[in-house]
Amino acid sequence: MALVITSMVFGQKATKLQVYYFHAKNRCATCVSIEENTKKTLNTYFAAQLKDGTIKFQVVDGSDEKNEALVEKYEVAGSSLYLTRLDGKKETITNFTNYAFQYSHTQADKFIAGLKAEIEKNLK
Repeated sequence: MALVITSMVFGQKATKLQVYYFHAKNRCATCVSIEENTKKTLNTYFAAQLKDGTIKFQVVDGSDEKNEALVEKYEVAGSSLYLTRLDGKKETITNFTNYAFQYSHTQADKFIAGLKAEIEKNLK
């Protein structure tokens, strides 16, 4: 199981939100768009939080053995998008995969708006 450290390091804020995008080796256009639009959302609206460590984003190859613990923790079986809010030792996990597949490729603006709102909710 993955160990998440949320302490203050060198003046940085503790991580409050970990965003994981899991993918397989072969990815369809929708899978690629989820990663691209997630990065776009984070870089456009949450650049300061990425820089200070409040939000961390990780792209995870689910087929790589080194990621086995994360894949098992999130029960990933393909491309997936998860937001994990860290509050002390408590984790609150939001599976954003269905929303991502529904909107990212065909309605990117709707996906970005929905992801932005979900991130804002998790940062409160």
